[in-house]
Amino acid sequence: MSAHETVEITGHLMDHGILSLVLDDIREYSGDYTIDRFDVGRETDDPSHAVITVIAEDDEALQRLLMRLQTRGVNQVDPGEATTAEADRDGVFPDGFYSTTNLDTRVRVDGRWLDVDNPEMDCGLIVERDAAGAPTRVYTLPMSDLRAGMLVVIGAAGVKVSIPEPDATAGAFGFMESEVSSEKPHAVLVRQVADGMREAKAEGKKVLWVGGPGVVHTGAAPALVALVHAGYVDVLFAGNALATHDIESALYGTSLGVDLAMARGVEHGHEHHIRALNTIRREGSIKAAVDSGLLTSGIMHALVTHEKAFVLVGSVRDDGPLPDVYTDVIEGQRAMRAQLRDVGFCIMVATTLHSVATGNILPASVPLVCVDINPATVTKLADRGSSQARGIVTDVGLFLEQLAVELVPEYRRS
Repeated sequence: MSAHETVEITGHLMDHGILSLVLDDIREYSGDYTIDRFDVGRETDDPSHAVITVIAEDDEALQRLLMRLQTRGVNQVDPGEATTAEADRDGVFPDGFYSTTNLDTRVRVDGRWLDVDNPEMDCGLIVERDAAGAPTRVYTLPMSDLRAGMLVVIGAAGVKVSIPEPDATAGAFGFMESEVSSEKPHAVLVRQVADGMREAKAEGKKVLWVGGPGVVHTGAAPALVALVHAGYVDVLFAGNALATHDIESALYGTSLGVDLAMARGVEHGHEHHIRALNTIRREGSIKAAVDSGLLTSGIMHALVTHEKAFVLVGSVRDDGPLPDVYTDVIEGQRAMRAQLRDVGFCIMVATTLHSVATGNILPASVPLVCVDINPATVTKLADRGSSQARGIVTDVGLFLEQLAVELVPEYRRS
């Protein structure tokens, strides 16, 4: 092995197992290491600091290893200067491009450290220069939006990442950092989620919701409507199903043909969702159905009447879909990214695919809570790199009812 670099990391390396993960990554990438220095914090809140020399077979392998380690918050002791290469075709990064994390990132170009706009994992770093050639901006860009001639950062040199500093919201979720389990005091967790939302709103930030049709199936739509009315839902990401079954419930009182008041199927109920779709398609959009007086209740009605944003992105299994649904997933991704500015808190309920998709585009600095009856949903989020995700394993319907009671004192369902 001939290529090597000295790196460092600071944080709770022992009690959170970060150092062990870093060393595992080095071995997984067929590298080697020597620990040059390790200062262990004396008190519980004191960070530790490690300096490590990492060794790889060649420079290409070393660069890939350094990029991997940066997902853990590891930086080069002497990061040097970033190098760039010009993209030679649309949608294709140059070989050796820097693969981004969702951590706050800075890049040194021509001796200047520039903060990276919109941190997002699995993208490239684009450097913009003015007419005189001076660097003016660095930002993340998905490969689908890359255009020939753009300057792309190559390798890990000149790049530094920062782990989010613990704040009041993060502290509230501290004891949820253990393995995901249903054996948690749910009343306390609901209160902590409510506090996180209140804090985001007090700071002028937006609360982003990511929801699946289970919100409607479990009878929790009225609770979510109450939260919209109270100002705790600023943006909703969902698929065709949540909106369709919410509208079905508003028009027919059923969800997938099941009477939500009696919890039993009704005659011809299996037709209701497709008839609801057809009704909205005839109107032209969800907003048009609200404006015409056809749609008078439900989650989508509340979002429209309060002028809150929603992005619906479909899949190959969708019926219809609703006219508001993005059927081009790349366009759907762009629409989701456009709504992320000023998001200060994100809550995901009863959806796996949309949760993972949103986790992929969120900066690590945004507190993220995932509520699902299936522990695997939260595990998948963490595995995909959303290390800030905190999990609550419970019935979504009961959780949303409790959250509405906590945040909207006048909300009480009979």
